[in-house]
Amino acid sequence: MNTTFSCVGCGKCCSDHHVPLTLAEARMWAADGGQVIVLVEAFLDNGLGLPLLQREHAERRSARVSSGESNVYVAITFAAFNAGRCRNLDEENLCRIYERRPLVCRIYPMEINPHIPLNTAVKECPPESWEQGPALIIGGELVDQELAGLIQRSRQADRDDIRSKDAICALLGIRTTALKGDGFTAYLPDMTAFAAAIEQIAQQRLAGTGSEWLFHVSGEDIAAQVIEAGALVATNVPGTYAFISLRGA
Repeated sequence: MNTTFSCVGCGKCCSDHHVPLTLAEARMWAADGGQVIVLVEAFLDNGLGLPLLQREHAERRSARVSSGESNVYVAITFAAFNAGRCRNLDEENLCRIYERRPLVCRIYPMEINPHIPLNTAVKECPPESWEQGPALIIGGELVDQELAGLIQRSRQADRDDIRSKDAICALLGIRTTALKGDGFTAYLPDMTAFAAAIEQIAQQRLAGTGSEWLFHVSGEDIAAQVIEAGALVATNVPGTYAFISLRGA
């Protein structure tokens, strides 16, 4: 498969997309007055919630934590909350922070997850984006080496940041996750508290807390599987987060 790509500046990728951030980028986003959304998913040590072929990548970007009697791998994404146009997009669809834009913005339209191939049909770029410009993929292989390097940086940041993200979540009282493949729990933390938590973790160099996580699941059948594995299921759902179901998606 050969793919060419050239950005035409339509701005669609900068609207209604929550952009994953590294910890340093989340810190900058908060300092700039932006809102961060926290998205959480996890899988169990017995593999529940995860295809076997994806396990190595998923483990490397997850924190190993506990839930009841089960070991759990929790992945935490800090993302720029963009409901509507990105706050940094100007009237001409130009990025106001282009020189320091997040890694994921630099990587687009490529995917970070090595198990998700580029699918132009699901991208919002207009057809002309794929009809001109330099070669992006030749014979199924990414040929842009600078872009490949950025993807590796993003993956490594996921691995390097995860323990600190777990500790930040603990300070914010975020301790309910969804099961990977079943959904996400989504939190919109108070940004003053979020920024303070980041600073506290940076100064104290904390790496996780050991406090337990609970699972929010989409139905009783999933709950039964989680409980059978020895993990804890949330029974009283507070109004501090939303559950984004992937079931049937």
